[in-house]
Amino acid sequence: MKIFHKLEDLPPGFGPSVASVGNFDGVHKAHQLVLRQVVVRARELNAQAVAVTFDPHPAHILRPEIAPKLITPLPFKLNLLEAAGLDAALVIPFSRDFSVIKPAEFAKQVLAECLHSTEVHEGANFHFGHKAEGNVERLAEFGRELGFDVRVYPEIKVAGDVVSSSNIRELLRAGKVGRARRLLGRVFSITATPGRGRGYGHKYTVPTINLSRYEELVPGDGVYITRTRVNGETFDSVTNIGNRPTFGANSFAVETHLLNFHPISLTAETPVEICFLKRLREEIKFPSVEALREQIAKDVHRARRYFRLAHLSFR
Repeated sequence: MKIFHKLEDLPPGFGPSVASVGNFDGVHKAHQLVLRQVVVRARELNAQAVAVTFDPHPAHILRPEIAPKLITPLPFKLNLLEAAGLDAALVIPFSRDFSVIKPAEFAKQVLAECLHSTEVHEGANFHFGHKAEGNVERLAEFGRELGFDVRVYPEIKVAGDVVSSSNIRELLRAGKVGRARRLLGRVFSITATPGRGRGYGHKYTVPTINLSRYEELVPGDGVYITRTRVNGETFDSVTNIGNRPTFGANSFAVETHLLNFHPISLTAETPVEICFLKRLREEIKFPSVEALREQIAKDVHRARRYFRLAHLSFR
């Protein structure tokens, strides 16, 4: 997949294209439905299948005090867009200057003149342009003037949950990683590098990897059954997210305890991916380190049983 980081990067005569515009945070099942059809139609029309997205998320510029933490930071999002079969992604730098572009100007400059779009595919709640004044009805009007068709997709639900980035964020903040997984169409994961822990895992419990500061979305505080990927290996693991209150600290951390541990080589730059499978419990302040150790043993027992049953189900 070709990645263009500004409009000026597009080569002259790019296209024709079948495009979809959006933040695509999470690249969830609703996004995937639209993108599949973008690819299908592009192949039928001998066109380029293109996603148009923005960096940073517009809310970080327009309303930073309420800007959402991302489900998928840009590099991960681009990987998922490529996996969807797209030919290209246009990542438009979002700024205050760009935010005032009128819907008609966006349709003309980006979709018609730069991408030479023949079709544009969007969800029914799509808005664009200054103050989000543009919607799918106006986009269809612009398309009739500029020479592209617009295909609109209705809202979809999975097990009663609306598939949307905002709903997935709420589920993850509540620790409901299983329900979020159904809407994403994959296990939710985060990737960061090792941070400097305080040694509690090695001293009192089991070998741990403490993640460095992660600025985007993590599940709500609690203890989770996870899988941790590092150096090409996948470890069964139990991960704690929270402030480690038993140790009298108010220091937020993501600590993953490797169950099938063996010595591994880590540097400050080693990527560590944690995949969240199931929430075990809330984070608790225990009366003693010994009580914490006993609870960790119970958590580990439950996690091992989970993995054992998961393994049997695939035999």
